[in-house]
Amino acid sequence: MANIRPRKNKNGDIISYEIRVFKGRGENGKQLKPYTMTWKPSPGMTARQIEKEVQRQALMFEEQIKNGYALDNKQTFAQYADYVVSLKERAGVKHSVVYWYKAQLERINAGIGHLKLNEIRPQHLNALYEQLSAKGLRENGRKARCKVDLTKMLKTAKRTKAEFSGAVGISEGSLRSCCKGNFISIATAEKIAKELKSPVKALFDIVEDTAPLSQSTISGYHRCISAILGQAEKEMLIPYNPAAKATPPKKEKPQPNYFQPADIENIRKALENEPIKWQMIVHLLLITGARRGEIAGLKWSAVDWDNNRIHINVTLLNRTDIGIYEETPKTEQSDRYITLPAETMSLLRKYQSYWLNFRKLCGSAWNSFVQISDRNGNPQSVRADYLFFQESGTKVGYPIRPDSITKWCGDFSRRNGLPHINPHAFRHTMASILYFNGVDSISISGRLGHSKASTTSDIYSHIIKEADKRSAECIADVVLRNKQA
Repeated sequence: MANIRPRKNKNGDIISYEIRVFKGRGENGKQLKPYTMTWKPSPGMTARQIEKEVQRQALMFEEQIKNGYALDNKQTFAQYADYVVSLKERAGVKHSVVYWYKAQLERINAGIGHLKLNEIRPQHLNALYEQLSAKGLRENGRKARCKVDLTKMLKTAKRTKAEFSGAVGISEGSLRSCCKGNFISIATAEKIAKELKSPVKALFDIVEDTAPLSQSTISGYHRCISAILGQAEKEMLIPYNPAAKATPPKKEKPQPNYFQPADIENIRKALENEPIKWQMIVHLLLITGARRGEIAGLKWSAVDWDNNRIHINVTLLNRTDIGIYEETPKTEQSDRYITLPAETMSLLRKYQSYWLNFRKLCGSAWNSFVQISDRNGNPQSVRADYLFFQESGTKVGYPIRPDSITKWCGDFSRRNGLPHINPHAFRHTMASILYFNGVDSISISGRLGHSKASTTSDIYSHIIKEADKRSAECIADVVLRNKQA
């Protein structure tokens, strides 16, 4: 039976209760150190309520010990979170996933990192989510916007954006965003100013960012907390996962945007006037539904000419600390073969002829081997076999950056008066075409490389409903309205 002992302050007031449970005796016959926990009454509780609750806590504590929970009264959330992240690293999870956990935990640990693991309750998490929803909590609370013509400055200095961004230590996409007058982080602005040997305020306007964190961002923190506490529950360090009982802000489900048939036709017509490389990229985005990193990572060795298909087994990603690196596809199911129609194979052969001729014309300027990091950030030498390569500068033959596809699509849509185009919209478009033509979710999921068909069904739920309405009309036309199928 549990022993309950009140703990008092200097004034003799009870501030908490220590609950002890007998642990048994060791091999030498001596009594082992008992299991202990501390319970603090909530403000406003009556003496009767306190007595009733402390007895309940003692019974629960005994039951947890009987069920084998390895209760730890000292380990904090931050300490255990470090252990979970290292556990994931040893298990070989993707580098990007570990990077995400570490980034999320910076803010999470500031809020609940000091709490002992076995003391965390849903109320603590709800309070954290409420704090994160307040204004003025964005990291650093400030952002910068370039007030000079940075593009002109670089041209005058005869420096390319690719070379300059590499020297600064930022992505080329961040530099382009800065040149367009978009907001960037203070840290990025400081790096640019340092490279240009100029004061930050001479180049940038600094503004306070007091906007609250988005529901999507807070939802990410909740997922991280839930995963860590879920591991603690799995290891029987806590009796339940408090995150499962918390109430985070409801994340608004984004509706995937996709192109209508008229949009696709306009895009195809405009593509006829573009370089064959970009014709091929957009064509593959639409036909395969592949992610932009998967397209950027395609190699000729992945093309199966005999069976008219490509093998998606590599994706290119970008991190500020290691730059572009090769990674396995997003999920196990994302490593897949995608069958291509005859028209795509024909264009692919035409593009291969262009590729081979370009390499021949480059001569010694072509890098036969490229230096690119692996998933752990280790540099490796890889044969320049990428379908889509950089065509100028010192890195001819290197793969294109995934964000360069996004940039080109945006520029392409503006040049041709088309709706804004981003690479992922082609993925949604392919899925919508298949759904509207009666293809089942399992087949679509396989082509998209989703881990489960339910993921596909969830993402495209509104498209499935629309396809079902069209199916109902089709049946009515044939059966009830005497129209030919």
